[in-house]
Amino acid sequence: MKKVVVIDYGMSNLRSVSKALEHVANDAWQVQVSRQAEEILQADKVVFPGQGAMGNCMQLLHETHLYDVIKQAMVEKPFLGICLGLQTLLTSSEENGGTQGFNVIQGSVTHFPTPLVDSSTQEKLKIPQMGWNQVKQTQDHPLWQGIEDNSRFYFVHSYYVDTQDQAHIAGQTNYGIDYTSVIAKDNLFAVQFHPEKSQHAGLKLLENFLTW
Repeated sequence: MKKVVVIDYGMSNLRSVSKALEHVANDAWQVQVSRQAEEILQADKVVFPGQGAMGNCMQLLHETHLYDVIKQAMVEKPFLGICLGLQTLLTSSEENGGTQGFNVIQGSVTHFPTPLVDSSTQEKLKIPQMGWNQVKQTQDHPLWQGIEDNSRFYFVHSYYVDTQDQAHIAGQTNYGIDYTSVIAKDNLFAVQFHPEKSQHAGLKLLENFLTW
């Protein structure tokens, strides 16, 4: 039986992610939540979820000795990053006075500008962005299979990914500004939104990850 591991580093809604994966997994897959290096590195696929502040996230990864484990898994396995799991791929973040990421993708994680205004209605937008928004697919990818372009996903975040690395941008979203909401590079696929909270489209993306 193949195994997909959801990384537990003490800072995420692991139950909703694991339950969503179990919902779309067939009998060939076992879904496991783990913080054990050996289990993560022996997995067939790895999911790196996260919510909250990136500074706290990176600190916990070092405290739990998972930083190098995750860095290795990013190279060796099909790897899905969710929310902070996307932001940590960047070079650095403004959050918590400045935080270094894994630098897999060159760029920064930046706070939404204030005031933030909807360009079509001129209404002031709330920060954090919290709710449903569209994702424009900017490149073909197996994880987009069966998901219509401009499908809506569920977002909760105050910081966004800012990268000029166009080759690895797989999705964009507008919330006052256009920003990168999906990155794809080799065996990595990472999203700003929460697929586990995004109903049909989110579940389809998780299903596609297991068949990728």
